[in-house]
Amino acid sequence: MDIEFSLALPRDALGIPMVRRVLGDTLRCIGVTEDCVSDMLLATSEACANAVRHGGPAKRYEVTAAIGDGRCELRIVDGGLGLGAIPKQYPTGDAEHGRGILIMQSVVDEISFDITPGSGTTVFLRKELDWDEEFLAHHDRVLAAV
Repeated sequence: MDIEFSLALPRDALGIPMVRRVLGDTLRCIGVTEDCVSDMLLATSEACANAVRHGGPAKRYEVTAAIGDGRCELRIVDGGLGLGAIPKQYPTGDAEHGRGILIMQSVVDEISFDITPGSGTTVFLRKELDWDEEFLAHHDRVLAAV
């Protein structure tokens, strides 16, 4: 099964729940476990929040998803000035920012960054999907032809 979608969103936090809804509903519809869905939604939310926070001066960012071959791959692309250094450890407990990349690393199988200073950042997330066997036993995963 191959599912792909792309969303172009205003660089505003109001778009993040929309991304979560589309991705979460898609993964649940095909029988992915709730723990796996939660991991992907957490990583996606963090990447989108970074695009909203650091993606200026661009007014939009894009989220592209590809689901197939037992995995989910996402690209979150902004047109900002480019990400600075990747943190190597969690910040101190009283820090208000700086945990997002480390959180993403902890819940996905692969994360990478394509950073072009002055032109933006692409965050790539990949996770092998875990299947809800009970769901699959009661549902046919064949998609209707459109």
